[in-house]
Amino acid sequence: MKDDNRRDLRPALAFLLPNFLGFLLFTAGPVLVSLYLSFTSWDALTPPRWIGWDNFTGLLGFHSTAQGWMANDPDFWRYLGNTFFMLLALPLNIAGSLAFAVLLNQKIRGVTFYRLLFFLPSILYGVAIFSLWKYMYDANYGIFNSLLERVGLPPLAWLENAHLAKPALILMTLWLSVGGAGMIIYLAALQQVPEELHEAARIDGANRWQQFWAVTWPSLRPATFFIVTMGLITWLQAGFDMAYTMTDGGPYGSTTTLGFYVYLKAYKFFEMGYASAVAWLIFFITLILTLFNWWRARDGTT
Repeated sequence: MKDDNRRDLRPALAFLLPNFLGFLLFTAGPVLVSLYLSFTSWDALTPPRWIGWDNFTGLLGFHSTAQGWMANDPDFWRYLGNTFFMLLALPLNIAGSLAFAVLLNQKIRGVTFYRLLFFLPSILYGVAIFSLWKYMYDANYGIFNSLLERVGLPPLAWLENAHLAKPALILMTLWLSVGGAGMIIYLAALQQVPEELHEAARIDGANRWQQFWAVTWPSLRPATFFIVTMGLITWLQAGFDMAYTMTDGGPYGSTTTLGFYVYLKAYKFFEMGYASAVAWLIFFITLILTLFNWWRARDGTT
């Protein structure tokens, strides 16, 4: 029996070896290198110089001035605020995904076509879509300002106004994602809710809203936990491709997220060590929020 197990183990390991090597070379290796670089000063041209915690104190630390305490890196805190502002799209995305899933879970004619129609924007994500929306937001020729002019409202500088740029990007990301993976997961979860529970609730006199709140929503908690967890991981790292294509982080840094800040530090200013430190702070922020979400799910409050 042991010889048979060993004979079966060898081909299994042979099949796993390429994937394992790829993981080491392209995932684990770069992660460990970035961790090392976060404690160094490196411009990608000269050898890295070990500086200990200086990158992290430069990011998170404060110093005293005549005007009071000032952040060592005010840009970091500003871009952190931008990142959390963009994270407001997550609850909106979850609510929209759930609403679409409930709507498309109905037994109506052509429901398969409608599901495909709602899901289509999520697979179009990319530079082409960003460029299209940039044109739609154009202050002179965009469709949104054309609609505003038709109802007698003045045009808006959507992407040129520091107060409007982030909401404009959130609106675009909701259009792209609200009918995507979250809707599919909720749709699958809704189809697993036993119909007998709804029938019992109807017999007890519950209306549709009461049935949803007492029967459907508790059954969706595992799906919601997964969507929130994956959403936190995704949205905390998002923002680079949108900002790079549509606003270049502007106006006045209003759409620069931490992900875009990593790009700026690494490839515009060649501060590779500092950029690695920012990347690891993104990781720790994501880890803390994910653990908090997991704790809430265990507590039954998700």
